[in-house]
Amino acid sequence: MSLSAGDKLGPYEILAPIGAGGMGEVYRARDPRLNRDVAIKRLKSNHSARFEQEARAVAALNHPHICQIYDVGSSPDGFGYLVLEYVEGAPVQGPMAEADAVRTALQIAGALEAAHAKGILHRDLKPGNILMTAGGAKLLDFGLAKLVSDDQATLTIGVSGTPLYMSPEQAEGKTLDARSDVFSFGAVLYELLAGRRAFDSLAGVLRDEPAPLTSPAAAIASRCLAKQPGQRFQTMTDVKQALAGVGHARPAEQPSIAVLPFANMSGDKEQEYFSDGLAEEIINALVKVPGLKVIARTSAFAFKGQNIDIRKIAETLGVTTVLEGSVRRSGNRIRVTAQLITAADGTHLWSERYDREMADVFAVQDEISAAISGALQVKLSPTAAAAKPRYTPKLPAYEALLKAKHFHWKVTVESMEQAKVFYEQAIALDPQYALAHALYADYLFGRTTMGMARLREIAPVVRAMALRARELDPSLPEAHSTLGLLAAHFDFNWKESEAECALATASDAASPHCHFVSGLCLLAAGRRAEAVAQMEQALQGDPLQLTIRVFMAATLGALGRYAEAEEHFRQAMHLDSSFFWSYDYLAGFYAGRGEFAEALPIAQRAFDLSPWYPMSIGLCAGVLVRTGQASEGKELAQKLGPGKTGGAPTGWAIFHTCCAEIDLAADWYETAIEERDSLVFSMLQSAMGEPVRASARWPKLTALMNLPEKA
Repeated sequence: MSLSAGDKLGPYEILAPIGAGGMGEVYRARDPRLNRDVAIKRLKSNHSARFEQEARAVAALNHPHICQIYDVGSSPDGFGYLVLEYVEGAPVQGPMAEADAVRTALQIAGALEAAHAKGILHRDLKPGNILMTAGGAKLLDFGLAKLVSDDQATLTIGVSGTPLYMSPEQAEGKTLDARSDVFSFGAVLYELLAGRRAFDSLAGVLRDEPAPLTSPAAAIASRCLAKQPGQRFQTMTDVKQALAGVGHARPAEQPSIAVLPFANMSGDKEQEYFSDGLAEEIINALVKVPGLKVIARTSAFAFKGQNIDIRKIAETLGVTTVLEGSVRRSGNRIRVTAQLITAADGTHLWSERYDREMADVFAVQDEISAAISGALQVKLSPTAAAAKPRYTPKLPAYEALLKAKHFHWKVTVESMEQAKVFYEQAIALDPQYALAHALYADYLFGRTTMGMARLREIAPVVRAMALRARELDPSLPEAHSTLGLLAAHFDFNWKESEAECALATASDAASPHCHFVSGLCLLAAGRRAEAVAQMEQALQGDPLQLTIRVFMAATLGALGRYAEAEEHFRQAMHLDSSFFWSYDYLAGFYAGRGEFAEALPIAQRAFDLSPWYPMSIGLCAGVLVRTGQASEGKELAQKLGPGKTGGAPTGWAIFHTCCAEIDLAADWYETAIEERDSLVFSMLQSAMGEPVRASARWPKLTALMNLPEKA
């Protein structure tokens, strides 16, 4: 009996089916105890002690390219189930360029090598059991064929495995060893290179040779596919060594680094802002090193407080090195320790300890940055080396800015108010501190996107702060970035917006946030393809930043790239299931395509997470109306009020768009434009805005916003 959304399996709540196969059905589920999504594979076999014993052996595998087993259990009808890591990705497929195929094959081979070292065979290696994720290949169903066959499951053939990828000895039901997985690996590698299967039938596996390919990697695949086990590579270690020797298999990787939040060793939790701030300042210094990819704070700090292996973090963030450290502060003295770690094998490239006065904190940051550059053999360009030294703020102002950013990043109503106090304090303590002015301007603009302030009222203060920052430091990217936002969203001056964003992103020190802002401004101007390019660049430096990923998804949806859009939405939800914008924009994506039944549960989830947010209210209310719940929807819409608060005009426009009342929606969009509602542009240029863009009212709206004719 299949399971449905809302059903329980042990402590797990079923969310949705993912797929089904010969061994069972797979569901996405929620573990309420750990507040995370999992995948549950419910098997077509009765549960037994043997099954549980074998499952726990597989669960002992811990490798970045192996999907982990979290739990094993039995459903009320006696069928066994496995609780697995929920992995976002698509099955691997060819053809690939040889360098890409070899890189992927090395990841697969490493996973198999680790499993074989513990005496565990995969037994069902095939492209469908290998997902390509943001961090590379991830192997699924490790050892599952053996678990199921040992529990006397009914399979499509009399032996465990998938016929077109199994070894000849496996097809004949003989005793297996690691060389059987080597054969299956060869079939996968062949398919990655050729874009077609090595064999078309089980008979072909037993007697035929695959169509020849000519390349060094193809020669490796061919040896793996030898019919006799003794003629193949004997271990996956041998396979890895052969792959590593292939020309172009491992092109020189760009030096890259993630700086993790430094541990606060002061014994005072209130000093956490300082240890976090020190790590962030090192990030900001390293960004100026040409040729060095530096992961932004949001993504690097996503692992704070989690006991995760350094190599796993590096894989997730796509970096070759990781910097970790600690800070102990006592009175006016600080002790900073830092270690630079190679992601591939966990070895230390460099480590140092600094015992200094607080006043030397800026020198410590520079010394650590210089040491890292030396260890990674990258250096400043002549232009950067000749640049003027960075401004050294007064120490109390620096600490106040660290506190402001600390509270700003928490993004709660209470923390945002605390951030405001410390931003203003930093500026008062050091009026020449350009970065404090720029970040305060960005903070104030951000409040308008959350419905916490009205842009029309706060724009003069934002502009004054950003202009002062630019005056103090004309090269400061953050100052140009905010001025670009104002030019687009408040002045409707698209040429000035483009110029400011170009200045914000031209520097080596441009942050992913600056590229994201440039993408937002391009999106507002209707230049969606260019917006995607900027957001892609932002995601390269900040892959776990949820807001960037959500707007990237919404923009892709507006371009008609639906599969890519949905994948980014799902990744954002996987990273944080409580981030309401993921649900808002995904529901809007479905509603914009007329798929209101699909939009309903997602819009309701968005409203549950943010019942105060105008977009959540208008969208949920409109979708309720379109799914036959008109009275409930219209009642909910009244929470938007008369439309004078921040975001409410766009909320009403969304509601009427859902209800197919396009003229009313356009009326509210006119109000939103007049009010300079920060949400109006992302909505009008998304899939949700398509009915209005296709209407007779669109020319007037574009004229009100002074949009270019092609927008």
